[in-house]
Amino acid sequence: MLIDQFLKYIQYEKNYSTHTVFAYKKDIEQFFGFIGGDEPKPENVDSSDIRLWIAQLYDDGISPKSVNRKLSSLKSFFKYLLRQDIIKSDPVRLVEGPKIPKRLPSFIKEKEMEVLLDYTDFGSDFSGCRDKAVIEMFYGTGIRLSELVSLTHRMVDLPSGIIKVTGKRNKQRIIPVNHQLRLTLLTYIDEKSKNGFNLAGSFFVTDKGEGVYEKLIYRIVKKHLAMITTQSKKSPHVLRHTFATILLNKGADINAVKALLGHANLSATEVYTHNTFEELKKIYNKAHPRA
Repeated sequence: MLIDQFLKYIQYEKNYSTHTVFAYKKDIEQFFGFIGGDEPKPENVDSSDIRLWIAQLYDDGISPKSVNRKLSSLKSFFKYLLRQDIIKSDPVRLVEGPKIPKRLPSFIKEKEMEVLLDYTDFGSDFSGCRDKAVIEMFYGTGIRLSELVSLTHRMVDLPSGIIKVTGKRNKQRIIPVNHQLRLTLLTYIDEKSKNGFNLAGSFFVTDKGEGVYEKLIYRIVKKHLAMITTQSKKSPHVLRHTFATILLNKGADINAVKALLGHANLSATEVYTHNTFEELKKIYNKAHPRA
C-alpha cells in the first residue's frame, strides 16, 4: 500500500520519530477517508479535493496551525509519490494553507532567573539537587525536554565542559557547559552517588533511581518557575526560549545560537530576534527624550 511505503520511507530513511510517523499516517488517512474510497488513488486527486478538505477542517473547528500541519503531511506524501513516478503532477503544489499570526515566544527575564538559581532554596536533599540541576541544565544549554530526558552519563563530559545531545531526526550536537552549571551538575552527581543510584545509565533520575519522564520534568519546572513569575506559560520550552533570547540580547551570533539549539533552519531561530527587538524598543522608549 502506498501510504505504508511512504511511512516506512520517513521512518527508516528520513529518521522521523515514531510520534511524527503516526501523525503523518493519521493525517493522510483522514484526507483519503474524506474524499472516499477504501483504496487510496492518489493519481485521481486534484487541488479542489484538497481545498474542500481544508474547508471541512475549518467547519470542524480545527485550528489554522493544525490545518497547516495536516497539509504539510499531505505535501510530503505527494512529493514522495512524484519522486517515485507514481503520479505525474503534485496536486498540493497550488494549495496554500491558512496564515497564522506570529506569537512571540514566552521567556523569563534574566534577573528572575538569577533570583531562582542564586537565591532560592531548592533543598540539600537529592530531589532538591536534582531539581536545581534540571532547571539550570535547561537554562544553561537550551536543550529540548526530550533531549534532557534521554540524557545519559556518557553524554555528559564535565572535565571537557560539554554535553553531547541527540536531537530531532537523531542529529547529534555538542553544547558547552558553563562554569556555574558544571558546579551544579557535580553537586547533583555527588548526591546521586550518596543515594546509591547508578552513575552509568540515565543522567537525571527519580527519587527511586529510575530514569526521569516528561511529566515529572514538567512538574519540576512549573513548580519552580511559579516561585519567580506569574506568567501563564511555565514549561521546559519556556526555558529553552529564555536561553536563546538572552544569548541574542547579549549580542551572540544568530548562527551560533542556531547551532546550539539544533535548529535545521535559520528561520526557526530568527523568531527570537523579535523578542530582542521588543527589549530594544522598551529601552529606547525609556531613554530617548522624544520617545
